Amino acid sequence: MIRTIFLLIALGLLYACSDLPALRADHPLLPVRAYEQLIVGRLDADYVGDANCLAQCHKHDEIHRDFQMSVHGEQISPETGLPLVNCESCHGPGSLAILNAKENDKCDFKTLLQLEELPAQAQSLICLKCHSAASTPNLHYWNGSIHASSDVSCFDCHKLHQGPQQKVSRQEMDEMCYACHINARMEFAQFSRHPVRERKMACVDCHEPHGSAQKYDLKGITVKDLCTRCHMDKQGPFVYEHADLADNCLTCHSHHGSANNSLLRTSEPFLCLQCHAGHQDYSHPSLATDGLKGAFYSRCTSCHSSIHGTDVPSAKGRGTFIAR
Repeated sequence: MIRTIFLLIALGLLYACSDLPALRADHPLLPVRAYEQLIVGRLDADYVGDANCLAQCHKHDEIHRDFQMSVHGEQISPETGLPLVNCESCHGPGSLAILNAKENDKCDFKTLLQLEELPAQAQSLICLKCHSAASTPNLHYWNGSIHASSDVSCFDCHKLHQGPQQKVSRQEMDEMCYACHINARMEFAQFSRHPVRERKMACVDCHEPHGSAQKYDLKGITVKDLCTRCHMDKQGPFVYEHADLADNCLTCHSHHGSANNSLLRTSEPFLCLQCHAGHQDYSHPSLATDGLKGAFYSRCTSCHSSIHGTDVPSAKGRGTFIAR
């Protein structure tokens, strides 16, 4: 009896796996037409172009002027000479909005896409209609990124109607990121920190806000690959590497800021003593002599100055990172 049940289950799985068209078919929660209306707009409206919209209502003249000077407004089709991106690309077809604009002295905005009321994922879809093809390298990881899964949309960072720049400047970026990443503000207020507050660095120098294959949306193949873009003297390779720390600088360093010198997670020598026994063994404990006491209570890097790696062996032929 049991064998018969298992046989039937196996046959059912085999049939399910062989029915590839059924497996590949879409099963949307809503009709496709409803999804189209969600990101395209009223299906009974027509596209009329910016000139017709602005001829009926001059309220948005300044916004349109900024848009024309932006990277979006500069996109012109070589075949037709018409703009590839205009107001209706995001707000939906506008024929119904301007139908009675002169009589009412304003447009009927309710017939356009209500972008502010859309969920974050739908807001991003408005942009992804174009940018999923035009900016694939940047957006390759977007759908699986921490920002997308945390209900952050493109509109939260890109303010398209605040001027022709259409993206936050490097000088304003840290304040924008601090709105969500409160801990980062505290870390950059530490004594030892990366120079973000001094405007010598920006968050996007290390992080890819659209998503990355690395933890914390870091750029680079590894943490060390990212850090050594600036700290090139630590790149190596060295004859004597620092054991298992070669690819992850965050084992010893805090990435934003620290109360210790050199962004160390813990002050010396206690950081080193988490892995190393110090100047002691079973026959010569470090606190047994006055000479070794000084070494134990001082900074390890006072002697081991080439702590990231060295090509110079010690007197006994080992790599003790005494000198480079």
